[in-house]
Amino acid sequence: MSEFTLTIDGQAAPTHQTIPVVNPATGKPFADCPDTTRAQLDQAMDAAQRAYPAWAADEAARRAAMHACAEALRAKAAEIGRVLTQEQGKPLENAIGEVVGGAVWFDLTAGLPLDAEVLQDDDEQRIELHRKPLGVVGAITPWNFPIILAIWKIAPALLAGNTLVLKPSPYTPLSSLAVGEVLRDVLPPGVFQVVSGGDDLGKWVTEHPAVRKISFTGSVPTGKKIAEVAAPDLKRVTLELGGNDPAIVLGDMDPKAVAEKLFWGAFQNSGQVCVAIKRLYVDEAIYQPIVRELAALAKQVPVGDGLESDTKLGPINNAPQFERVKELVDDAVAAGAKVEAGGGPLDRDGYFFAPTVLTDVAEGVRIVDEEQFGPALPIIPFRDVDDAIERANATHFGLGGSVWTSDVARGTDLAKRLQCGTGWVNQHLNLVPNAPFGGSKWSGIGYENGPWGLAAFTEYQVINVAKS
Repeated sequence: MSEFTLTIDGQAAPTHQTIPVVNPATGKPFADCPDTTRAQLDQAMDAAQRAYPAWAADEAARRAAMHACAEALRAKAAEIGRVLTQEQGKPLENAIGEVVGGAVWFDLTAGLPLDAEVLQDDDEQRIELHRKPLGVVGAITPWNFPIILAIWKIAPALLAGNTLVLKPSPYTPLSSLAVGEVLRDVLPPGVFQVVSGGDDLGKWVTEHPAVRKISFTGSVPTGKKIAEVAAPDLKRVTLELGGNDPAIVLGDMDPKAVAEKLFWGAFQNSGQVCVAIKRLYVDEAIYQPIVRELAALAKQVPVGDGLESDTKLGPINNAPQFERVKELVDDAVAAGAKVEAGGGPLDRDGYFFAPTVLTDVAEGVRIVDEEQFGPALPIIPFRDVDDAIERANATHFGLGGSVWTSDVARGTDLAKRLQCGTGWVNQHLNLVPNAPFGGSKWSGIGYENGPWGLAAFTEYQVINVAKS
């Protein structure tokens, strides 16, 4: 895949303007993506509106199409995965796995129920609750997991009977454009469009009168802007936003046994995961051993170009995020933090930052209070677990959190006290398609995945039939 085009009305749509796409492993452009004009966005929305009635009318065809989408993605997983690695930075194995995971999501979504629910059926009346599609959906996706997070939206939106216009991040548009190209031969024209461009395009999608729902994954500031732009037209919104996830490790854990799980819970995708461990609270009884184990892992993990076979961690995706992580680490060091591993950029081209472990840091320092979204982890000791829970909850964020203990019953009770959408015990980052995913407080509005995510792309209609 060397040329990338918009997908509008089931066809490739050429553009006169393009935007360079940077490979984060080199810091240099390696391809161009189309820059959608407002007129082309209007064409995409018009196509989606025209396709909607027929698509909404045939549930059996929609279910079959979900499986066809899955099959088509699997056939192109290696090709799309290579594009994804070049624009995002993650190891190729992980990139291909993301595409395959998207195919799995299509297959599993195809089996979700849409049946009417009978609320009352007696001699007087029959009352049914139906879930109806909304119309045209605008999906706006981030740069950390461009494919799987798009399919979290595409699959349930289309199964519910909506049509959809996808706008990927300008940092990682190519893999989404490639998905649009693959699915042109699978879905009817107008059902699924992919448009690429800068931040203005996201605003145009959000405010477009054809759109009845916006599904967005990204930062809290952008989510607030989307909610503001969507409000005058009373568009429905689902906002999956940032997190500053705490993990709390109790003193009954074996540091050597748990360290690797904690490390990957924090550093997976070079820390660029909304629900990764961002703050690690450790009982002071095992604090120093945990620090030593995590620092050793951080120093040993292979960091490099995602196309190199031995790479386990790639670069930070883009220059602004690279500078933000550097700024937060430098700020922590200036505040007295001790660098146990890493601490700064690697001496090479691209946006590579050494996996960093920080100690002698606590609340009031930015890297603890804010979401770093990169390969840097502050580790904070505690003496009393109730105090650790209180500190973990003292944030605007509420996406995920975890508790680590050999006493699973106690861990479960403590996890329930975390103010977040997902609480794990002795694991982190385990997201499954049959459970709802969303956040509390500033971490989001609404839920994705499973029947709850499907319901988010519908509205209820009550049918009340008198029998007398």
